[in-house]
Amino acid sequence: MTIAVTGATGQLGRRIVAQLLERVPASEVVAVVRDEAKAAPLAQQGVQVRVATYTDVPALTAALAGVDKLVLVSGNEIGQRAVQHGNVIEAAKAAGVGFIAYTSVLHADGSPLLVAPEHVATEALLADSGLSYSLLRNGWYHENYATSIDAARASGAVVTSAGDGKVASASRDDFAAAAAVVVTTENPERVYELSGDVAWSQADLAAAIAQVIGSEVSVLDVDAEKHAEILSGAGLDEGTVQFVVATDGHIAAGHLAATPGTLSTLIGRPTTPLVDTLRALA
Repeated sequence: MTIAVTGATGQLGRRIVAQLLERVPASEVVAVVRDEAKAAPLAQQGVQVRVATYTDVPALTAALAGVDKLVLVSGNEIGQRAVQHGNVIEAAKAAGVGFIAYTSVLHADGSPLLVAPEHVATEALLADSGLSYSLLRNGWYHENYATSIDAARASGAVVTSAGDGKVASASRDDFAAAAAVVVTTENPERVYELSGDVAWSQADLAAAIAQVIGSEVSVLDVDAEKHAEILSGAGLDEGTVQFVVATDGHIAAGHLAATPGTLSTLIGRPTTPLVDTLRALA
């Protein structure tokens, strides 16, 4: 059985490869990467490193030759992802890949998140592909709040327009472990809604950061317009400002608060506490 991972040197992909290496021999793992040099540590462990980008179907087809199962890690080029993911699916079909696990977003088919439409489009491509597949609908990552640590150090506050909304985030390592379990399972489910065990509030985030940095952190809860003004004043570009403010609005509406327990069940342990990941980031 040969298992490939796309984006294998990225923030999620490299963790999936690491989790796979705990379950299968390195010789059965293929790392599909853009930059071969970055994958040198994987090659040294015996992982097969193959070079291809999401835009090059012939290279992707060659990279997936002899692969039985594929973890398709969603790309990071917002606006280009559905097309790029379609290229990977096309290449997988041409190469004879039998199964794809795709990293989507929590409750993609009903989510208002700005990232959801490209995931929905990719899920539709998989449904039409004729291939067997599983959807790993990942919730929010703890790591998304890395910048909140530095901001809190500078200002003593977590600035938010999320109100009383909660986030059931988990660490990238948790989601990576789930991907490795699913792709090494004989008959996986079609859809996995994955999120952390605990839904935390902005006050909980401030308390966790305070614990990590050793100083008091308050919550500055503002409306969306004021939030955008503060972020713009801090030098963020307009696209990022809109994304952050929109996401806080969706958090306020409860769209990232689900705690079905599927992730911890898959990985066989509780999901990583927010404070543990923030401490590692700090």
